[in-house]
Amino acid sequence: MAPKRILTSGDLVADRRADYAAMLAESGDVAAAAELMEQALELAPGWTAGWVKLGDYREKAGLTDLAVDAYRRVAASSDAALFGADLKLAALGAAETPALPPSAYVEGLFDDYADRFESALIDKLGYSVPRKLAALIRNHKGQVPFALAVDLGCGTGLLGPEIADCVSALEGYDLSENMLAKARDKGVYNHLARADLSLSPEASGLFNGLVKARADLVAAADVMMYLGDLDAAFANAAALAAAGGLFAFSVEKDEAETGFSLRPSLRYAHSRAHVETILARHGFAPIASEETVIRMDAGQPITGLLFLARK
Repeated sequence: MAPKRILTSGDLVADRRADYAAMLAESGDVAAAAELMEQALELAPGWTAGWVKLGDYREKAGLTDLAVDAYRRVAASSDAALFGADLKLAALGAAETPALPPSAYVEGLFDDYADRFESALIDKLGYSVPRKLAALIRNHKGQVPFALAVDLGCGTGLLGPEIADCVSALEGYDLSENMLAKARDKGVYNHLARADLSLSPEASGLFNGLVKARADLVAAADVMMYLGDLDAAFANAAALAAAGGLFAFSVEKDEAETGFSLRPSLRYAHSRAHVETILARHGFAPIASEETVIRMDAGQPITGLLFLARK
C-alpha cells in the first residue's frame, strides 16, 4: 500500500492561501492562483503537494518554464514518485518519458478518484470502453460461456456487469483498494484482490495461491493507457490465459507508426505496431480490432483501439 499523499501544509495561513488559490483557479484566474500559491510556499517551503499545485497553476497559465521549476522541486523530494513528478516533467518536454509510471502515483491517483470516478467518466466524459469491449468479446466468444474471466485493472467494476451474463466466474484485480471497494459493491465478482500489472507475474499479486493459465478470458478495459511499456502487463495476461483463451483490451491510439508516447493528460498512447509486437512476444495472435472514440478529454474526442487476441 502506498503512503497517503500529504495534501495540507501544516501551516494554517499557508493552507488558507492555498484554498484561496484553488478558488481563483476554479474561476479561471490561474495566474493569480499561482501567485497565491507562491505566497503559501514561502510559509511552507517543504510542502510537496503545494509545489505540485503551483506547477499545475503555472502550467495552465502558460508559464511552462516556471511550471518545470516547480515540478523539479517535487522531483527532488522524497515524495516524487507519489506525485508522478517525472511524468509531469516528461509531459512538458523537460525529462525523458518513463517506460512506466510509478505504481505509488497510479495507486494514489485512483484511491483519490474512486468516489467520483464513475460520475466523471460516464456522465461527463462519455466513457464507452466497457460496453464496446464487451461487444467485441461477444462477437467472437461462441455459444459456450467463459468458465473464468479475469478483469485486470477492474477499477470500480464497470466491465464486470457488461460481461457477467456470459461468464461462469469472474475475478477482478486493481492497484487501488478504494476502487476495489467500489467494484465489490457491484456484486458480480467472485474474487477481488489487489495486483500491480507493472510487475512480473511472480510479483504482480495475480497468483497468490492461484494457478496460472486458469482463465479463458482476460480483459483490461482502459488500463494500458496508465502503462507505457506493455511488456509486463502482457506477460501477466499470458500467464493468466489458458491455451486458446482470449485477451481483450483497449489502448489510446498513438498516430506514430511504432512505440508509445506520453500525452499531456499523463496517460500513454500506443501505436498499433507496438501493441502487435508485444502481443506476439507473449504468444498472442490478434483476431479482431476496432478503432473508436473511447472518451472525451478537454472537449476533444480521444480515439482508441480495442483489441481481441487469442493465446
